[in-house]
Amino acid sequence: MQRPWELTPPEGFAPFVAARSEALLRSAWLLTGDVGRAEDLLQTVLVEVWRRWATITAGGHPEAYARKALFTTYVSWWRRRWRGEIPSEPPDRSGNGDLAAEYADRDAVRRALARLSRQQRAVVVLRYVEDLSVQRTAEVLGCSDNTVKVQASRALRVLRADPNLELFAAWRS
Repeated sequence: MQRPWELTPPEGFAPFVAARSEALLRSAWLLTGDVGRAEDLLQTVLVEVWRRWATITAGGHPEAYARKALFTTYVSWWRRRWRGEIPSEPPDRSGNGDLAAEYADRDAVRRALARLSRQQRAVVVLRYVEDLSVQRTAEVLGCSDNTVKVQASRALRVLRADPNLELFAAWRS
């Protein structure tokens, strides 16, 4: 019997991970608000993708499967909520601008997203970050279109009311 670290990845899996991990990790960070938990979430999903790689690639859409697994795993994750130190930097760092302002913006977004329920946060990330349609978001989360609309509406109401989010300042009236 081979040890797990001695297993050879299925053909095409390593290039997929190399090409799509950064985008998947960014989505995981937006969901969890924590780099470590985002990495754990992505790792959990990639293990599942590894196990089912032959079936997934036969369908021709490994990234779609991975994204759906990412969101459904996040929504149903059984781990208790950790309330310790919370890192505030997303996995990717870019820009040559005002780092303090970027940090403040990221922190405000992270805090605002943390106030949303898991379902609302998943809907916001899928609809407004991943730019999926209502129908596609419902498919990924395994719920109805109306549930997506209601959750998005409630989440946006919370985000618009947040005084720390300049992003929604124009929509507050």
